[in-house]
Amino acid sequence: MADEAAVAERFGVGRERAGELLLDFQAFGWISWSEFAGSGGWSMTAAGRAENERQLAVELQGVVDGEETVRAAYEVFLPLNGRLQQACTDWQLRPTPVDSLAFNDHSDPAWDKVVIGELQALDQQLESVVGRLTGVLDRFQGYDRRFSRALGRAVAGEVAWVDGTGVDSCHTVWFELHEDLLATLGLQRGD
Repeated sequence: MADEAAVAERFGVGRERAGELLLDFQAFGWISWSEFAGSGGWSMTAAGRAENERQLAVELQGVVDGEETVRAAYEVFLPLNGRLQQACTDWQLRPTPVDSLAFNDHSDPAWDKVVIGELQALDQQLESVVGRLTGVLDRFQGYDRRFSRALGRAVAGEVAWVDGTGVDSCHTVWFELHEDLLATLGLQRGD
């Protein structure tokens, strides 16, 4: 879910142009606006997801070795994804002798340092995956830079930049890349 400003920034178009496109896409039934607890944004409808996947399939067919390259990058990405999920869990939870699901209050710098180290290792490997992807589809550019920026803020002590919502956190960027890969390959989560 994203508002007009976030869409404009993410896709490098002016805010006015983003607003026009969003209204057009709403008229086509591809997106809808919703609000909850004081925040709102645009999100894709089922029809929008189907149209997006159709467009992605056409795009991929138009690239020599595109599907093979994206699928190979996805195969490299999958084990990294498991590591990212574990790192985010470790960022959120810090087991104690009496509570295996204790909330991580970030008062143990050694614990957090291990998690940050894992994220730094993933950052290096993500650059390679994104490099493979952008070799065939330019639209994959930027995921690695966004992840690195978020990680830099986390390293600087801004804990929300690991897994926070409402910011372009490591988790948010990774999740978007994963969704982009799934949609590009026409896969459903869990396939």
